[in-house]
Amino acid sequence: MSALAPLRGPAFRMLWLSWFAANLTVSMGDVASAWLMTSLSNNAMMVALVQSAATLPVFILGLPSGALADISDRRRFMAATLAWGAAVATALYVLVASGALTASLLLGFTFASGIGVAMRWPVFIAIIPEIVSNAELPSAIGLNAIAVHMSRLLGPVLAGVFLASMGSQYVFLANALLSIIALLLVMQCRPNSKDSTLPGERFVGAMRVGLKHVMESPRMRVVLARTYLFFFQVTALTALLPLVARNYHGAGIGSFTVMLAAMGGGAIAGILVLPYLRRVLGQDRLIYCGTGIYGIASVIVVVAPTLWLALLPMVVVGMAWIGVANSLTIAAQMTLPKWVRARGMSFVQIAMMGGIASGAALWGYVANLATVSISVFAAAIIGPFLFYVLHRLGGSGLADEDLTPVKLGSNLVPPVVDLQSDEGPVIITIEYMVDPTRADEFRSVMKETRRARLRQGAVSWKLYFDISEPGRYIEQIVNESWVDHHRLLERFTAADASLRERRLAFHTLSAPPRIQRYLEC
Repeated sequence: MSALAPLRGPAFRMLWLSWFAANLTVSMGDVASAWLMTSLSNNAMMVALVQSAATLPVFILGLPSGALADISDRRRFMAATLAWGAAVATALYVLVASGALTASLLLGFTFASGIGVAMRWPVFIAIIPEIVSNAELPSAIGLNAIAVHMSRLLGPVLAGVFLASMGSQYVFLANALLSIIALLLVMQCRPNSKDSTLPGERFVGAMRVGLKHVMESPRMRVVLARTYLFFFQVTALTALLPLVARNYHGAGIGSFTVMLAAMGGGAIAGILVLPYLRRVLGQDRLIYCGTGIYGIASVIVVVAPTLWLALLPMVVVGMAWIGVANSLTIAAQMTLPKWVRARGMSFVQIAMMGGIASGAALWGYVANLATVSISVFAAAIIGPFLFYVLHRLGGSGLADEDLTPVKLGSNLVPPVVDLQSDEGPVIITIEYMVDPTRADEFRSVMKETRRARLRQGAVSWKLYFDISEPGRYIEQIVNESWVDHHRLLERFTAADASLRERRLAFHTLSAPPRIQRYLEC
């Protein structure tokens, strides 16, 4: 499969172009805001807080945006986020052009711009599988990464041209125009209709199910912990880079944009060698090595005596960044089934932006107390150490699950009854007869079953044993409504089927376990 194969489809081509334009606005806006803050305030904390303000909305709104992406018209929802971005960029243009912008206002509008980014990312992730085949999906993910890093490479250059020749207000005007272009492109994209014939999930219920799915997935929890720790570390350099460029490589905005471009170029180069590195090192080693290499390269950047000596380690920084970030994203994608992918990836976004926001605040505070160099040194040491602690606590080596959808057998399909879809809660009981000598083994498998049921959307799960009849166990599952019970048909995977076979291996009767369904009066 060619890496460019998805671009042959008009729907993905339109989506890719809109994604590139949207990310270009983010990249240009970040550069303009960070540099503008250095002229509005000399406080290192205020400069670092620009990145916190941009990323904090993603941390706050990650789960709601993921839920909306899974239950709404995704094309129109993404268009609405682009319209929001155009409105915020226009307001910033007016404020800068009139000279009314203050440091506090800049932080406020940077936060507002971050709201649009927070709402847009999960819906974009959810649209991709609807417009490309499964065979094209890896290539599509690679192309999207290229779009992001091309925007990070081109964005600082374009922003630098505007800042040096015309003024920062024109960066925001250009962003408004690009957002409108991206909106028009995404409206031309026509995703496939959903396969499900069931009514859509409710907003609050969708958030609850998404949260429970992530909480009950050990592998997903490891991915989220790794994501938070990595971005907590790397933001020391990226958040303080305007001060590094100004104080250490005094060419001004030119050195700032060139350093960002070198990092973006390193990221694009890294994408090309990632398949080879992943085969040689494996996913875990690639993440650990990338974390360490990033720390070493970031230290070299801040101690380099000239701009040109700092550019090569900035390229290495970009390569290490994309190596770890891409591996974490793939790990999350392979951990999440389709029906909850947007919500699950929103948690990855929360972990990522939470790490950036908290890291930017902490490392900015350290830079204020000491120096920028000491802050970057501290991050380079603490980041890999925390990864080592996570590894020692068992945060690696978890097996992949087969998430291929599987249809349930006829004996497991809910009966056709005269019930409204929203009636509930529904209580399901399953009766097992188990050899008492194997009770501990059975209970161990049922602990895994509990996590699986809750990941599928069950409100609660319990296991009872009959004190008067040794070996008789009752599994109880509670679904919020009758339609939620039916959704289990669509959420059953090959991994769930394998787990069911392991449960049935303990059942001693020739007849299958008895299943009963009850509706609360």
